Amino acid sequence: MKITEIEIYRLSIPMEPFVIATGTMDFAQNTFIRIRTDTEIVGVGECSAFPMIVGETQDTCLVIARDFAKLWKGKDPLNIEERLAELNMYIAGNTTIKSAFDMALYDIASKNAGVPLYQFLKGIPREIVTDITLGIASPEEMAAKAKELYRAGAVMLKVKLGKDPKTDIARIREIRKAVGFDMPIRIDANQGWTYEGAVEALQGLEPFKIQFCEQPMRTYLDHLLPELRTETTVLIMADESVYSHHDAERLCRADACDYINIKFSKSGGIHEALKIAAIAAEFNIPCMIGGMLESRLALAAKVHFAYAAPNVKFYDLDTCMVGHLEDPVVGGIQYKGYHIHLSDLPGIGADINQEFLDSCERWVI
Repeated sequence: MKITEIEIYRLSIPMEPFVIATGTMDFAQNTFIRIRTDTEIVGVGECSAFPMIVGETQDTCLVIARDFAKLWKGKDPLNIEERLAELNMYIAGNTTIKSAFDMALYDIASKNAGVPLYQFLKGIPREIVTDITLGIASPEEMAAKAKELYRAGAVMLKVKLGKDPKTDIARIREIRKAVGFDMPIRIDANQGWTYEGAVEALQGLEPFKIQFCEQPMRTYLDHLLPELRTETTVLIMADESVYSHHDAERLCRADACDYINIKFSKSGGIHEALKIAAIAAEFNIPCMIGGMLESRLALAAKVHFAYAAPNVKFYDLDTCMVGHLEDPVVGGIQYKGYHIHLSDLPGIGADINQEFLDSCERWVI
């Protein structure tokens, strides 16, 4: 099989402004690719740039995507290891756009095998229920929004924090007043606290039954994570601190975290994500599958991955539920409330509506 053509699209999905500790997003800065082959098989992939986290923008993704397409044209998409090695030899980092190309290769391979991606990865379906994310606002506004989500059937909340510790504690206090203590709450500081701030915030949050805290500090403070864990009963999940399986092994060996958050935009896609999950499993560290602002297409690939990674115990797959104002996906994951389901179509089982794509900026290599 040979790659004959690669289409690259600026997949900008308008959304309600979404605030986290490191900035505000007004639209999902996504990139969509289609890899065409000399057979009937076409592979699709999507990534979502979150510049304040991964250092990539939609524009950098689109530029690098054109270079990747030139590298791969005429080559065998079924040789996944070799194709991905070429991307890593071409440029260091840029894991977000790499993840879209990785996803498209796995889509092609599983379609070629005639099976859903999770079967190609030797996975088994299981029940998946996502949390729903609450962006940063005043304590009163966040409590009102939490109550609204609770009444609408939300199963668990992921609350963005990472500002002033005292105000962050007040945010959770008000949310608990609004929803009670039966609803699980996990928090995400997005590297927003100093070490001292993290100690103050986490100790102050201990009475409010926090499931875990994602990434309390900047990655350059990773050496302080083991000490932080001794200062609080709140469990720590590493997110931005883990891009690769090498990062995962480093933190696990240092006893620096209780959990790890895997995101394709950090790992470069499914290939490396599987390695991260395997390393974490060796150390009995459960994982979460999370994301940036992907559509239901990339989310489908993440569910296939989760089916194949039994060490993934937590699911943060609400990225298209936190304010996307359009849904251009055909197929993909389906929500029944906060329960997630996949079809058994070959490959990822998703595509982007052609009418929507016709309105997007496009490059063909």
